[in-house]
Amino acid sequence: MNGKYQPGQQVFLTGSRADLIREATVLKYTGGFYTIRFNNGGGVKVRESRIYPSREEAEAAILNRKR
Repeated sequence: MNGKYQPGQQVFLTGSRADLIREATVLKYTGGFYTIRFNNGGGVKVRESRIYPSREEAEAAILNRKR
């Protein structure tokens, strides 16, 4: 695995809305995308630039986008 995050690691996903942050678990990394599963069910493939290791880092990224 060449990705930054390991399978089973908890991450925080930033959404298209500026106030959306969702907690998820990394399932796998393939071809530049992570497959993640949300804690309430469901999942999605996302690029590494949309996930963060902590809620604080995700919130900081959102604040930087607003500027």
